[in-house]
Amino acid sequence: MSAVLGRIGDFAFRRHGLVVSIWIALLIAVIGGAAVGGGHLDDRFTVPGAESQHALDALAETAPGAAGATAQLVFTAPPGHLISEAPYRAAIAHTLETAGTAPGAVGVTTPQQAGTTSPDQRTAIGMMSFTGDRSQVSDAARTTVERSADSARDAGLDVSVGGTVYGVGQMQPGLTEVLGLGVAVLVLLITFGSLLAAGMPLLSAIFGIAVTVGGMLGVAAVVPVSSTALTLALMLGLAVGIDYALFILSRHRAQLAAGLSPRESVVRAGQTAGSAVVFAGTTVIIALAALSVIGIPFLTVMGLAASGAVLVAVAVAITLLPALAGFAGPRLTPSAGSRAERRAATTGANSLGARWARLVTARPILTVAAVSVALIVLAIPAVSLRMALPDNGSAAAATGQRQAYDTIAEKFGPGFNGPLVVVVDAGGDAGAAARVAETVRGLPDVAFVAPPQPTRRTGQSLVLVVPGSAPESRQTADLVHAIRDQAPAAVPDARVAVTGDTAVTIDVSQRLSASLLPFLGVVVGLSLLLLVVVFRSIAVPVKAALTFLLSVAAALGVTVAVFQWGWAADLLGVAKIGPVVAFLPIILVGVLFGLAMDYEVFLVSGIREQWLREGDATGSIVDGTRHNARVVTAAATIMVVVFASFVPTDDAMIKPIAFALAVGVLVDAFAVRLTLVPAVLALLGRAAWWLPRRLDRILPELNIEGPQENQPVRREEERLPEPVSI
Repeated sequence: MSAVLGRIGDFAFRRHGLVVSIWIALLIAVIGGAAVGGGHLDDRFTVPGAESQHALDALAETAPGAAGATAQLVFTAPPGHLISEAPYRAAIAHTLETAGTAPGAVGVTTPQQAGTTSPDQRTAIGMMSFTGDRSQVSDAARTTVERSADSARDAGLDVSVGGTVYGVGQMQPGLTEVLGLGVAVLVLLITFGSLLAAGMPLLSAIFGIAVTVGGMLGVAAVVPVSSTALTLALMLGLAVGIDYALFILSRHRAQLAAGLSPRESVVRAGQTAGSAVVFAGTTVIIALAALSVIGIPFLTVMGLAASGAVLVAVAVAITLLPALAGFAGPRLTPSAGSRAERRAATTGANSLGARWARLVTARPILTVAAVSVALIVLAIPAVSLRMALPDNGSAAAATGQRQAYDTIAEKFGPGFNGPLVVVVDAGGDAGAAARVAETVRGLPDVAFVAPPQPTRRTGQSLVLVVPGSAPESRQTADLVHAIRDQAPAAVPDARVAVTGDTAVTIDVSQRLSASLLPFLGVVVGLSLLLLVVVFRSIAVPVKAALTFLLSVAAALGVTVAVFQWGWAADLLGVAKIGPVVAFLPIILVGVLFGLAMDYEVFLVSGIREQWLREGDATGSIVDGTRHNARVVTAAATIMVVVFASFVPTDDAMIKPIAFALAVGVLVDAFAVRLTLVPAVLALLGRAAWWLPRRLDRILPELNIEGPQENQPVRREEERLPEPVSI
């Protein structure tokens, strides 16, 4: 692989004009395809095979109003007045009549028809039903509904607009993302000491992101792509794009400082750092693409979109970056006598990385114990993890959908925001739906059961059930299971299903929860297999897998403490304290696995390179760490800053994901890879590089350190472990 990457780098360096032109043509093509295709983002949550999803799909034919998205207009009279007063009734009627003209609206339900007037007679709810789900409701329809409220406001009513036609927030790039890029530039400037060198990773990463986003918008015309998937791809692609370019360019400049010609340096950088980038990127891609095996469409799209962003970042790093280096030529060489030149050329015996490595390996048992205990303490909140999908109650407090949600919860009870729909297919049994309704009324946590309503299908009826608890609460999930367990017994010859948006989100959350441990097992098993092949060792992969689990647990624990327990929630602008986003743990495992393997490969490959060259177990740790600590530190800092820049967003899905990833990278890079890993390797000594002879013979050779012609060949007996002295 290293030879191929060297040839690719050589070609890109020599034919830099052609390579850059190809990338520009590709960018124009994907942007043009996105413009012509006219794709739109689709934020549906579906769970194929689940009872709720099957029933909801069937209702699209028999009861479109119950299966489609809804808009809610919540009217509140001023203090001292009643909503039933004549001027207010007229204003509400006019508002609902206007709202009913929205494109795609198939029905309007007045407060009198639905009985949605609060006990204090000050608040009433009018509803509009639309064909299709939220993704099929146009912006023009939402605008019509929102503007229809103006006449009611003019009459003195307070009006908020909510319902399932709205999401929980949209990612809007702002000042924090710009500041994040600014910090990334500052880190690159400190790392390289050159504006030209600092700009190249940023330029290549932004170019890769432009290609990725353009491609995803084009694909959205053919397959559903969610806004969350697009944002995750943007966030991850930007972070790894900068990091991968940073690793390769750092090696290139160090070689230029050592006297290599620009062309020869590009070739060697591709063979060494480029090989590590391809391997690290491949692990990220595999882990993210593996999300598709869970069988939930929106999660599959998220995984494939994010893995596509990483694939583009790898391609840019091994082709476009060498081409940019071809344009720069010798100008990337650190200036004679500059700090960058001295740092690249010196042995670095007293560098910060070397001093840190000597510090953490001087008392390895103390280091391992201290770091492990600290990470376990951070992970403690994860024991109380609860998962759910966010609803309008998680939207920003200033939004209409959040105001409508809060008003409804206050005036009608929290369960009114997440009603359940019980579908009864009874054939010729006219009283079946009524018996189901009566059974449901006797269950715990039921606030209200509406009389059965027939659908277009003969013998089919709908029973609306309002829980006593909020949609994301454990009690509501228990109620769904209780209905499914007990209602069919009342009508043995009928089919009973529980559906609605709340039931679907409960089923999605439970499918994700059940998939977490198997997915984690696959990821850990994959890491063990890949690292055994790469490092020709048993101890190193086992250590990597165990420390990865510590990183995930610590990141998840801190996230639970903030978003579920409420610690520092106001400081971070968390709109609502409650269960963690259901797919966050799986996304965290997939993304952090890849990033952890990045730092593991970049750091430990340097240590192994020194071990192969010197045969000194302890000295190789210090030498390997000092060569790579500065680059790993810069890369991790940039990654943390990029992820953290997305935390201030109002998007209730992206905010906790970005926070968890920022904490995860911070913990994994600095506490685990740069501290715990050297200490563990010091404890193991030569045993860290032991591999059974039979296994060594059957494993494929995967060289990510590049040509080793200048390194001595290790004797077979040197693979045997020595006694570990602690």
